[in-house]
Amino acid sequence: MPAEEEKNKEESTFKGEGVKQEPEKKIISWVAPSRPFKRMNREFWVTAIAMAAIVGLVLFFAEGFMPVILIISIIFLVYVMTTVEPGSIEYVITNKGVKIGEKTFDWEVFVRFWFGRRFDSQLLIIQKYGIPDRLELVINSEQKEEIETSLLKYIPKEKASPSSLDKAANWLTKKMPGV
Repeated sequence: MPAEEEKNKEESTFKGEGVKQEPEKKIISWVAPSRPFKRMNREFWVTAIAMAAIVGLVLFFAEGFMPVILIISIIFLVYVMTTVEPGSIEYVITNKGVKIGEKTFDWEVFVRFWFGRRFDSQLLIIQKYGIPDRLELVINSEQKEEIETSLLKYIPKEKASPSSLDKAANWLTKKMPGV
């Protein structure tokens, strides 16, 4: 009996013999901005600052100074994101996963993908497990079909329904002039 148990134990342990590790192969790559970008005009900033001031004033009387600091920091973040142009980054799709700059994501973490648009940029949106749950990659419009064909080998193309946060952001974007 002990000899059989030892034999089963040997069979169940992985020795790595006979298993070939496939080398990583680049399927497609492109260089694009690291994020969508659009400069905002004066009308946008007047509206944004007026809305922030009204909400900040209400929150100041209701909660104190901390929510006002949060609103000011959000306005500053939006200002920086709309005035500082993004750098270019290399995106690579391989047989092992997706590389964004130096960061690699394996195929096992992805759920689905779809294409979208923000400002004047064409986006590849990949939903994944974990936080954050989406990767948004700026793509060159000429390579859209080639990218889609490459990704369909590994994950399905299926647009996710918008979350509550997505709906709120879309509503606010429609209300803001110049966006």
